[in-house]
Amino acid sequence: MKTTFKTLLAFSALLINFQFVIAADVVIKINKRYLNLPVSQKQNRADMKFEIAGKQERVFKIRLAKEEAEYWVFCDVSALKGKTIKISYDGDGTGLNKIYQNDEIEGQKNLYKEKNRPQFHFTSKRGWINDPNGLIFYEGEYHLFYQHNPYEREWENMSWGHAVSKDMIHWEELPTALSPDGTGTMFSGSTVIDYNNTAGFNKGNTPAMVATYTAFTNEKQVQCMAYSLDKGRTWTKYSKNPIIDSKAKWNSNDTRDPRVFWYEPGKHWVLVLNERDGHSIYNGKNLKEWTFESHITGFWECPDLFELPVDGDKSKSKWVMYGASNTYMVGNFDGKKFTPETGKHYYVTGTIYAAQTFTNIPEHDGRRIQIGWGKVTHPDMPFNGMMLLPTALTLKTTKNVVRLFSEPVKEASQLFENVGEWKNLNATAATENLKPYNSNDRIRIKTKLKLSHATSAGLNLFGQKVLDYDMNYNLVNGVFYSPEDMTSMEISADIYIDKTSIEVFIDGGAYSYSMERKPDPKNTEGFHFFGNNIEVEELQVYSVKSIW
Repeated sequence: MKTTFKTLLAFSALLINFQFVIAADVVIKINKRYLNLPVSQKQNRADMKFEIAGKQERVFKIRLAKEEAEYWVFCDVSALKGKTIKISYDGDGTGLNKIYQNDEIEGQKNLYKEKNRPQFHFTSKRGWINDPNGLIFYEGEYHLFYQHNPYEREWENMSWGHAVSKDMIHWEELPTALSPDGTGTMFSGSTVIDYNNTAGFNKGNTPAMVATYTAFTNEKQVQCMAYSLDKGRTWTKYSKNPIIDSKAKWNSNDTRDPRVFWYEPGKHWVLVLNERDGHSIYNGKNLKEWTFESHITGFWECPDLFELPVDGDKSKSKWVMYGASNTYMVGNFDGKKFTPETGKHYYVTGTIYAAQTFTNIPEHDGRRIQIGWGKVTHPDMPFNGMMLLPTALTLKTTKNVVRLFSEPVKEASQLFENVGEWKNLNATAATENLKPYNSNDRIRIKTKLKLSHATSAGLNLFGQKVLDYDMNYNLVNGVFYSPEDMTSMEISADIYIDKTSIEVFIDGGAYSYSMERKPDPKNTEGFHFFGNNIEVEELQVYSVKSIW
């Protein structure tokens, strides 16, 4: 074969432009707590697989950094100490040799001190979080499970992350609770304590914590279960999963987010499941076998159903049903069917989504406590997403109907110290009093405004409208709101400002909203009260401690 100079030249150019994909593996004997993995958003996702003695231990998608890492993620491998694992990657494996083990995660010294790290809201050390899952109180601990991608700051590898707290304010992040398996990725769900051993998982005097969750694939969504006998630290998945496969019944892939609770009057379990166009109700005796009972349309994702006293009177209790968008109905529930008595309402809007309430709160406490996902981005951080403040939900009689109210739990008060208080100020004086706090990256402000005109009035922070009340159109930050006294010229607001988020509770929790903190970089005025001849009747400023 005759090779010409032109042929060699063309072949050389091909080599220069061709990107070789290096697939390889590394072998590591685990003797430390963490494996640290380098990530680059510039790289394509590919599958990374861990094997022990030839058997797959886990597989997940990751953007393995080829050169310099943009940030690092980690695997808690403390349960694998003493074992040898083979790590393989079906993408460009150049970065495999950068993986290392240590008893600290990469970036530990700066953990919780990062530029855009919220200081009094829960965020994961690394990775993406969204819906809260399985909120439960058990033996002195509040458990927060949540949708989690441990390996990237974007959505993927849906797992159940896990954190525990003594007060719902200070959280300790634990290893991932539920990871994807052959049934699918781990989508939203709930947990209960099976005190009566209905499922048969209990061991001696130790009742099982049972999680019911959605396993998700592109083909279908099915409901599964797992149990823990060590306070949620380790989990065993039920060998006969799935326990509900309702795709054929609904001709839909949208069957997810099971919410389970014990219905004492009927001595049975209730499972509320979002299916196609609303929420379905199932009954079961043992958490494994479920019978369809009823369906109500008009809700989407992440159902919750619970009973609350009206105005604190347990003899006048009502049931509340809602979905992920936080619209709700008040009505009655007989264990099989929810019957609404009011139209659909909302009590909270903004970045909040997929809020869930805690189960197993002690009877002497009696609160219905909720946590919602804050759809807030955290630029240039190795984590994304956050949980909003835990709030206590109550039902109160209003001028029209019984409505849901929401206010931060009393445990949050430990974070705040009053550093300034004034009364009966005009807008200029109130703005002047807030000047020393313009640069605070976390602060709480309580205020009550009295309007002299029905036009827009409120409070800005670096040009962003924290509170904007238009009495003429009954709008608060663009959303319809009608106060209890429809002719009142006053509005009160309890405002919580963190590094990346703002939460506002109007008139004692009659309405609340959250937003991403987005100061205008061209605006230098900081806090600024605005409105035509308004009076700031009350103004209180609180410093805020970090939960970290």
